[in-house]
Amino acid sequence: MTTISQTPRTTLKRLPQRGSYNRQLINQILDEAFVCHVGFIVDGQPLVIPTGYARAGDNLLIHGSQASRMLRHLSEGIDVCLTVTLIDGLVLARSAFHHSMNYRSVVVFGRATTIEDPVKKTAALFALSEHMIPSRWADVRKPNQRELEQTTVLSLPITEASAKVRTGPPLDDDEDYALDVWAGVIPLKLVAESPIADPRLPKQIEAPDYSQKFVRSGL
Repeated sequence: MTTISQTPRTTLKRLPQRGSYNRQLINQILDEAFVCHVGFIVDGQPLVIPTGYARAGDNLLIHGSQASRMLRHLSEGIDVCLTVTLIDGLVLARSAFHHSMNYRSVVVFGRATTIEDPVKKTAALFALSEHMIPSRWADVRKPNQRELEQTTVLSLPITEASAKVRTGPPLDDDEDYALDVWAGVIPLKLVAESPIADPRLPKQIEAPDYSQKFVRSGL
């Protein structure tokens, strides 16, 4: 198992025992989530923007319109902090103070670069599509030249990153274990329901297997 070298920015200060720099764990969390939050500073103003993403090897890919303020600023090579969080359960303790959540999270620091080459940009868009729902790319119309020109794709290396994970039951104060109060974990997970067809879809077109049997990787 390979690990990512710690830096002052990725070294966990609080509850460091929950931290990990294992690349396999970091990749698993990144591959399961759909949305990341991108933090950056523009003219002294901190901003945090949610967006979709994908992992391609040791890089994260984000994309959007060329008009996107976030992408314009990130393409200038400013510092970025990207986070991903998965919630696995609500942790109900015997005291209000010790209530918590079971979670898996990743924080990535770095600077993004723009993917300009049309072939590499198309490959990145394929990766983004596959991250959302595998096999969909083969069925749909591919981006044309105009759409490629209107789309910005950035790559952020996963070279400065850490994971933080909480699992297990509540951790109460010793004297509180005698309280007559239920305690434990309410597990949470993301579940796909039956697909809903577009109202303008011809009735003879059936939902593909990957939409009817969708299961998120890692779940």
